[in-house]
Amino acid sequence: MFPVRTAARIYERFWPLPDLFQRVGKKGRNPGNKKIIMVDPISDMLTRIRNAQSAGHETVGVSLSKIKFEIAKILKREKYIDDYKKSGKGNDKVLEISLKSPAAIQEIKRVSKPGQRIYAKALELKQVKNGHGISIVSTPKGLMTSKEARRARLGGEILFEIW
Repeated sequence: MFPVRTAARIYERFWPLPDLFQRVGKKGRNPGNKKIIMVDPISDMLTRIRNAQSAGHETVGVSLSKIKFEIAKILKREKYIDDYKKSGKGNDKVLEISLKSPAAIQEIKRVSKPGQRIYAKALELKQVKNGHGISIVSTPKGLMTSKEARRARLGGEILFEIW
């Protein structure tokens, strides 16, 4: 009797694939002179605050911009952080945020993202965690909490919620 099928051929020689794993070992590096672009600076700030608090740091530094400065001002007014200050010169300006020692922030949740913006009218702004948290809203009159925006009858983009 003859075999129905011939035996599978085993290749003794494999072809080299030099470009298959070209970037292995280069994690975290900026290849060449390409400039790294931050897509969402507000999310970066919130993540740095969240990570610094969970690691037990007293302060955290973020790159300075007008909107980050206004966010820090609101967080201090609502007693989620101890203090904030500007430092540095030129393009190296940093916003240093002092965190509270017993953690005042339970969670920070980004609502409106670059890929999906979330807008709400003044009457659609809801309480966060039954009034135990706040949401920051970007209105035509500047950044404010959702409570202040409802009182002023202003709608806008809901940036994030914190409690």
